[in-house]
Amino acid sequence: MIPGKYRSVSGRATNNVNCGLHLVIQTSSLPEKNKVEFKLHKETPSFPGRLLQHDLERNYSSRQGEHINLVSSSMPSFPILQRSSEEKILYSDRLTLERQKLTVCPIIDGEEHLRLLNFQHNFITRIQNISNLQKLIFLDLYDNQIEEISGLCTLRSLRVLLLGKNRIKKISNLENLKSLDVLDLHGNQITTIENVNHLCDLRVLNLARNLLSHVDNLNGLDSLTELNLRHNQITFVRDVDNLPSLQRLFLSFNNISTFESVCCLADSTSLSDITFDGNPIAQESWYRHTVLQNMMQLRQLDMKRITEEERRMASVIAKKEEEKKRESHKQSLLKEKKRLTINNVARKWDLQQQRVTNIATNQDGKDSDSPSQDPCQVDGSTISAFPEETGSLDSGLSNALQGLSVTDTYLVEVDGDTLSLYGSGALESLDRNWSVQTAGMVTTVSFTFIEFDEIVQVLPKLKIKFPNSLHLKFKETNLVMLQQFNALAQLRRIDQLTVDPQGNPVVSFTLWKYYVLFRLSHFSMQKINGTEVTQNDMIMAERLFGILAHVASSELPQYRLISILGDARKKQFRYLLESKGKKPGIVNEENNDSKRLAGENTNRATLNYTTRDFYNEKLEEIKEKKKFCKTYIEDLVKEATEINMKNEALQKLWPQMFIELVRDAVIEIRNKNSYMKLCLQKITDQK
Repeated sequence: MIPGKYRSVSGRATNNVNCGLHLVIQTSSLPEKNKVEFKLHKETPSFPGRLLQHDLERNYSSRQGEHINLVSSSMPSFPILQRSSEEKILYSDRLTLERQKLTVCPIIDGEEHLRLLNFQHNFITRIQNISNLQKLIFLDLYDNQIEEISGLCTLRSLRVLLLGKNRIKKISNLENLKSLDVLDLHGNQITTIENVNHLCDLRVLNLARNLLSHVDNLNGLDSLTELNLRHNQITFVRDVDNLPSLQRLFLSFNNISTFESVCCLADSTSLSDITFDGNPIAQESWYRHTVLQNMMQLRQLDMKRITEEERRMASVIAKKEEEKKRESHKQSLLKEKKRLTINNVARKWDLQQQRVTNIATNQDGKDSDSPSQDPCQVDGSTISAFPEETGSLDSGLSNALQGLSVTDTYLVEVDGDTLSLYGSGALESLDRNWSVQTAGMVTTVSFTFIEFDEIVQVLPKLKIKFPNSLHLKFKETNLVMLQQFNALAQLRRIDQLTVDPQGNPVVSFTLWKYYVLFRLSHFSMQKINGTEVTQNDMIMAERLFGILAHVASSELPQYRLISILGDARKKQFRYLLESKGKKPGIVNEENNDSKRLAGENTNRATLNYTTRDFYNEKLEEIKEKKKFCKTYIEDLVKEATEINMKNEALQKLWPQMFIELVRDAVIEIRNKNSYMKLCLQKITDQK
């Protein structure tokens, strides 16, 4: 005899029937091929009230036999079960047909009172011939070859259904088993949990060793206390938080890799025991404390009891993780806002460039003498007139990521040693009170989506605010001609210059780098667009553009040169002028070298750049001066004309006036005494 003990299922305090059975199973040698003998003992004590544990997936080691005759029936495919009257009285409510090499369920007549039926370890392929056993409570079909759940619709009293280790691919045909308490389907080929929502009394569900990839569709299982999902292919879990009575959940040996895929477990208030061992998530360093922090109600994790010290440590670590998460979230929001703002600035820039193109096209047929249409020559430099941007930002751009604003039209960012400016509005940031530490750290300044003419206006501020800036970057700044590089000469120092081809047509010019090296030679630049500057480059730049500076300086009058040069270069220029009158032998060779260097710098200084706004201001000033001069000359001409007209009238009247003057004088002095008295009287009256 090989004794074996099988833990059965007790009913709940109410409603469910208490079987009160304790099975002791033994086998005996069979004198006939079709005869099985078993002994059954019935005990009066009730079940101890324990649920079917997760070890239902183990093979049963117990065996039971009884004297049974299986004889052939008139239906050749189904054997008929026959038991003696004495056996029926002794074992009236149970029947075991374990390891009988059955391929079909036999016909069981006259056994309608059966409550326990065992078909373990056979070769049965279909559940049939048991529809008459309507009092059946316990049905065990473990380790057979069943492919479909069927033939159970009349077993409304069934509470324990064991179908482990079969070939079932789908959960189905359980609609009438509303009293089911235990359902064991481990070791099958099930891929989806379905058709169990009506089992409101089900307490134990075993789906271990199946082909499940996800867990869901568990609503309605309000009494479920134990769910075994070991050895599947599960990657995420849902709906478990909707199981109000669930206490034990076994998820060992699946493919769960993140806590987010099982986050619904944190919302379960009844869960006390869970296992994740054998999953990728269990290999992570944060695994245990993350689970404990999010599932405070747990008492056991991976079959190990949780201590208060573990909970405390998990809480501390979780707080740190939460701080990191908040900071990461903050950085993500800032990054997304930056992206949206840059996109917004780019939209505005594109609208501006499109308007410029349209206006330039419309002006092709107009008078070419208009100063607002054609390039104008001012102080030896060429500038182009562009219309002002008056359009507003496209309001159709929608918000994204938790209310991030996308209405910003510029962006200022300091990242390490780089100051990045996007949009013309960003130039106003140079007026801020930058801290000495921040300003001193900035060595690279990047301009994007800003007109170069606007940048030129803030270069003096840049030189003051960020004295250590050595590297300038220009992208989408409308650098269209070589003369614009002249404006960079006013900076303190430039070691590197990067001009992105995007939005800067000047880069398409073959000689633009040589012009930059020539015009900004006093900076001794090291790199242009990431390429090292060599001595040969400097020599080539001087050969190509040296004559240009000489011509520009020689063609301008002295007063124009002095107005262009700064104070230091004015002194150099005056020194050159004074030395021209001296004899050649007076000045030594060292002085000649100094004059040559000073002359080169002075010649380059004449190659300046006047921005559009400055030109417009100068143009308005010239117009005002012209208007004043015109008015002044007109007034002078008018006054001279009036004087001339008066002179001509005087010439005509003068002969007659002279005669009258002489006549009046003769008449007055004709009586000398009277004339003297009259004069004395006038003098007296005046006093």
